[in-house]
Amino acid sequence: MPTPPLPVVLDCDTGIDDALALLYLVARPDLDLVAVGSVHGNVPSEVGAANTLQVLDAVGATHVPVALGARRPLAQPLMTAEFVHGPDGLGGAAVAPDRPVSGESAVEQLCRLARSRPGELTVLAVGPLTNLALALLAEPELPTLVREVVVMGGAFGAPGNVGPQAEANIWHDPEAARLVFAAPWRVRAVGLDVTNRTLLGGEQLQRIADSDRPGPRLAWAALQFYLDFYEARVGVRACSLHDPLAAMVVTRPDLVTWEQLAVDVELRGELTRGATIVDRRATADRDPAWPLVEVATTVDNQAAVKLFVDTVVGA
Repeated sequence: MPTPPLPVVLDCDTGIDDALALLYLVARPDLDLVAVGSVHGNVPSEVGAANTLQVLDAVGATHVPVALGARRPLAQPLMTAEFVHGPDGLGGAAVAPDRPVSGESAVEQLCRLARSRPGELTVLAVGPLTNLALALLAEPELPTLVREVVVMGGAFGAPGNVGPQAEANIWHDPEAARLVFAAPWRVRAVGLDVTNRTLLGGEQLQRIADSDRPGPRLAWAALQFYLDFYEARVGVRACSLHDPLAAMVVTRPDLVTWEQLAVDVELRGELTRGATIVDRRATADRDPAWPLVEVATTVDNQAAVKLFVDTVVGA
């Protein structure tokens, strides 16, 4: 018998790379996108929810509910990143969705689905972790109810992208990230160590440009702003597949190598708030309270980019 698709609940702050991840998730036969929750981050939560609905509906996934999530971090002011993703979060390609968000919050949605399908769901979090932290507070049994959590976040050996050491998703809500990493569930982290190496450009980017399917057309329209941003920074017209790589490893963990590391999140450092700190000392020397996280450390970037484009465009 064929293996049934893996059910996934996505938590996202839909800017451009979140939209790419959505297109990947919907197109994969081995994945079942059960529901989506929005969160602040790249854009305000309401904008992210509207963008999510637009992307899903563009590819016919009108059955996937989208719930509105946390509008701000737990302990700091709201900060967003329209300078990376455009004023509408989709590089100027956003339009008003044809359907509303669901009647429950993202936290309520996640807790309800986890209770109804214990041990089945993978939670894929590609934005700040505020919703997951609030869900842990609302449902103490949540770590026993979900299969695992895959996080796009952190810089474990690589430089940060919002400071010397901090990665954006963790930096947007460090308190939430600390709660999520410390909870007693399986956490796999896909951070800048691997996503910065997974660059969409050249021939693979051209395949998206040449496609006349709705998903690639939307992706191409949104990508222009993102590519402009990257080209101005690094001089190459290519972009990192941050959120798509996290989506890919849900069922293709072989695309990366994994290392179990003791990780904590810095909350108080003037220059390091939001940094994912790794204690690489011998086990006997480490604080046993530090949670162990499965961290992606290397990536087959060519295979990952090809898999993404083959899936979204159609091999």
